Amino acid sequence: MDIVKVRELTDTELGQELATQRRSLYDLRFQLATRQLTDHSQLSQVRRAIARILTVITERGLDENELARQTAPAPAARGRGRSAARKSSGTTKKTATDKATAESGTGGKE
Repeated sequence: MDIVKVRELTDTELGQELATQRRSLYDLRFQLATRQLTDHSQLSQVRRAIARILTVITERGLDENELARQTAPAPAARGRGRSAARKSSGTTKKTATDKATAESGTGGKE
């Protein structure tokens, strides 16, 4: 992405493009680690695109974190699940292995 094109983007579009480019960089790094990446020049291209976007964000005096919050989808409201309720109540169930270890006094090193 050219710097001229980046400067033409609105603030919200900058945030969206930054998120898109960072996700792309993540995917490229994953492909590199799994030896699926064939064009290694894509890594530097995406890093430079991210740098250009961050440069424009800095020039405009915007907060990068605030842009990320504005462009990120709102998390779905979920009720407290069974595991969350169990964690907050402070009670846990002991498994058979835990009971056996506690009774033997060896700490699991038998």
